[in-house]
Amino acid sequence: MPTSEPKKPAKSAKGVAQEQTSNFLKPLQPSQELAAIVGSAPLPRPEVVSKVWEYIKAHRLQNPQNKREIMADEKLQAVFGGKNKVSMFEMNKHLAQHLK
Repeated sequence: MPTSEPKKPAKSAKGVAQEQTSNFLKPLQPSQELAAIVGSAPLPRPEVVSKVWEYIKAHRLQNPQNKREIMADEKLQAVFGGKNKVSMFEMNKHLAQHLK
């Protein structure tokens, strides 16, 4: 026996993926500490990470013996919770705390 209620269209996997991608590329406001490195304008997360890497490379803050390790200067210490060095993987966790 057919029901009289119309069925809701199912979200396709592609629709969900597009929604996640658009959230990933959504401009986020950097904190005051992070803005000292990337600027104060809202930026998508990938662009923030890219600008932080530009800063790290321009100031030679990668450990030459272990390229996965970032040696923080004063500006980066403010972003990294006062730590002198963090791994490149740990860096993303710290950046997330400075984006709204």
